[in-house]
Amino acid sequence: MRSACARRGRWRDVILVFGSINIDLVIAAPRLPAPGETVMGESYRLAPGGKGANQALAAKRAGARVVLVGAVGTDAFAEAALALLRGDGVELALLESAERPTGCAAITVAASGENMITVAAGANRLVHAAMVPDGLLGPETTLLLQMEVPAQEVVLLAQRAKRRGCRVILNLAPAVAPTQALLQQLDLLVVNEAEAQSLDRAPAALAAAFGLVAVETRGARGAVAFLPQGGEIAVPALPVEPVDTTGAGDCFVGVLAAGLAEGLALPAALHRASIAAGLACRLPGAQPSLPTRGAIDAAAAAEVHRGSPSPLEGEG
Repeated sequence: MRSACARRGRWRDVILVFGSINIDLVIAAPRLPAPGETVMGESYRLAPGGKGANQALAAKRAGARVVLVGAVGTDAFAEAALALLRGDGVELALLESAERPTGCAAITVAASGENMITVAAGANRLVHAAMVPDGLLGPETTLLLQMEVPAQEVVLLAQRAKRRGCRVILNLAPAVAPTQALLQQLDLLVVNEAEAQSLDRAPAALAAAFGLVAVETRGARGAVAFLPQGGEIAVPALPVEPVDTTGAGDCFVGVLAAGLAEGLALPAALHRASIAAGLACRLPGAQPSLPTRGAIDAAAAAEVHRGSPSPLEGEG
């Protein structure tokens, strides 16, 4: 593997995203196919994606300083996969270029907004913890992880980051059973309802057992954070008519990380993340639909005007 761009020095006050970069082939169809069934789609498009890239862009658009660590191929998809990240100012100095194709996701989106996704990892299989220099890890860094790169590398980096005082957030997607070694490094665990089924115990029990905050997103029913000392924080979803839910979960995670890195208290960060995820459902595509900080602020203000409860913001 060879470096795609020159190494840089030390960062502070940053969200470090260690994760996947894909190109998405998105097919619009009247409904999702059943096993063995062919459904004729209406149109298709190529769009940048990957959970790491999506969450990095969501955090950046929410106002954070973001460094993305990952890998792409030397193929024609690589630049397309990085286009919006470059355009929005995500720092890409630690990307590597691999002798494998850029990761690709095939996404079918039904008229209802539901989706079905199959991912070919490609270059994402070669992402490794040693790509991250120690100088990037410290108390002012939030490390944001997912499971679309090798699991053993996620664990190794989480352990290094925790030893150096980072806040460590894991979005358990795709759903895999997390090891105890990984859970012990986490400050926050984020799952959706389906991913929660892969856990060996309920999110509330994991929060108590490992001293972490476990957040479960519930689509149109909002999200619930289970606290390590007991108790929970529930936030509503933004009422929307969904066009495409692809990327809404990544939007939630990226904006949540940005809010916490900014110093918001957990209730306020969750509230902004839920609003942002709702906004992301209003437009097609994962990265193109991710809202800006201004759009999130405007939607939050509109919710307050309509009388919806808004958690007080404060230091987290």
